[in-house]
Amino acid sequence: MAIRHGLLALLADGPRHGSRLRAEFEARTGAVRPLHIGRVCAALGRLEHEGLVTREGVDGAGRVVYALAQAGRAELRAWYARPVERTDPPCDELAIKLVLAVAAPGVDVREVVEVQRRHVSESLHDYVRRRAEVLAGSLRGPGEVARLLVVERLICCAEAESRWLDHCEARLLRLDLPRADDAGK
Repeated sequence: MAIRHGLLALLADGPRHGSRLRAEFEARTGAVRPLHIGRVCAALGRLEHEGLVTREGVDGAGRVVYALAQAGRAELRAWYARPVERTDPPCDELAIKLVLAVAAPGVDVREVVEVQRRHVSESLHDYVRRRAEVLAGSLRGPGEVARLLVVERLICCAEAESRWLDHCEARLLRLDLPRADDAGK
């Protein structure tokens, strides 16, 4: 999750304090991943240390207000211009779980796949429902369009995971691995 660049993007609209940045980040991203204020404050501290944001002052409630520095504007433009790297796969707990389950005594890897498939199916139904709710609205403004794009990304990811689980199940069946309850026989 690109919190640092997300904060820079929000600050491009004008100075804000951490709580407002957190709320706007969640609103614009459809609150797919809740952002804790501690992470926002830590990120703002790093951005300030790097010279990408500056303290603008304190608001009436005593909260520090941050503004985007020139270096922050340049970093934001560079971020928008470069692709998201796919060279290093992200830490994938599901892949690790399945790899370890294959040889784990007493674990039926096909059951692990099936449990995950049910979870993905439920998630996919939820995402499709959420997309329908967004599309039923007026889709006015960038916030609503952003929410739609985020939900559609979740749908695509869930569909891809479902296809991968199908592949895993087919591979496991072809390899004819014993089920956990057959291993002791």
